[in-house]
Amino acid sequence: MKIILISGPTGSGKTNLTKEILKKFKNGIELSTDNYYRTGLISNLLSKIIYGYYDRKISFNYRLFKKDFDYICKKNKSEHIYSYDFINKTIKKSYKKKINIDYIIVEGIFTKELLRNCKKHNCFFIELETNKESCMNRVIKRDLNERGKSKDLAKNDFLKSWSVYYDNNYPSKNYLQTLVYSNKTDIYMEIRNKLNLKT
Repeated sequence: MKIILISGPTGSGKTNLTKEILKKFKNGIELSTDNYYRTGLISNLLSKIIYGYYDRKISFNYRLFKKDFDYICKKNKSEHIYSYDFINKTIKKSYKKKINIDYIIVEGIFTKELLRNCKKHNCFFIELETNKESCMNRVIKRDLNERGKSKDLAKNDFLKSWSVYYDNNYPSKNYLQTLVYSNKTDIYMEIRNKLNLKT
């Protein structure tokens, strides 16, 4: 199985880049770490007492993610998808079968937490080059339209997330071949060359 990992702070364009790659190269599937948040009473309680809870790995349901990831790697197929409801803080499981999967795109703020476990696969790690102000503007617009937040709350949550992401992340170059992506990068050529994916 071929793995593309995309990391960057909130609002940096991880999801949009993922969608563009999936359009360009066939037989891929997305696993967004956003859809594997922990849920339930304990998670709701911790979110009220831990600064930036939803931007820390404690909020990430790694066991559930790994179960899906390992299954796709082993079977080259997927039976379902998860989607996280940011307003109600719940996860919905939808049964949607996909077969003949050639590669997985793992994207989200927790992607770097998975680097050590991906070395046995044919992997390519992409870190997004970001601008804080443009990221913040995108996040505020998204959170107003999709997550039911006020402008002030969206801004405050973004600043927490930005701080947690850059305080806790560690260098990726020790683990995988890494590309820092900007708008000037021919991302599709890089992916084709590194992973030999066909358009």
